[in-house]
Amino acid sequence: MVSEQAALIPVIVLSMLPVSELRGAIPYGIIVSRLDYPVVYLVAVVANILVIPINFFFFDFVHKHLTRFRIYERVFGHFVKTAKKRAGPHVSKFGYIGLLTFVAIPLPITGAYTATMAAWLFGMERKKSFIAISAGVALAGIIVTVLTVTGVGAVLFISENTGEKIVNALGNLFS
Repeated sequence: MVSEQAALIPVIVLSMLPVSELRGAIPYGIIVSRLDYPVVYLVAVVANILVIPINFFFFDFVHKHLTRFRIYERVFGHFVKTAKKRAGPHVSKFGYIGLLTFVAIPLPITGAYTATMAAWLFGMERKKSFIAISAGVALAGIIVTVLTVTGVGAVLFISENTGEKIVNALGNLFS
């Protein structure tokens, strides 16, 4: 049997990956690993928040060294376009509150990675950006956790009732 600490490792990794972030980590931790949702929420949110300073460090210090590689320039250019297109309207109109709400809405490409890039691209203050993005991550975590917990409950409820109804209908058919 896997310990709870070991079962949290995939939750941490998924929370720190740009593709899944906590939007994938929380359902994985609750549904697949069957961990307590408050623990999954807390671990996923903290791990996803850790991405913010790592990304700012990357953009401030590592990025300029990688721009000399054509493949990096092309891939990074794609992400810049995506970040400007997705986050730009929120950030330019509403500032830090826009950044927070952009992250809080748990949709693809609205997580901490894109928000950090947007804050960097638009020259936003690091401390305020960190707070806004972190708050957005926490809110997105709440939304994803609630949807996961209620969704799982609804699926189990429907499955139990549907299964019972099918068995009763078949029993009536063959009686």
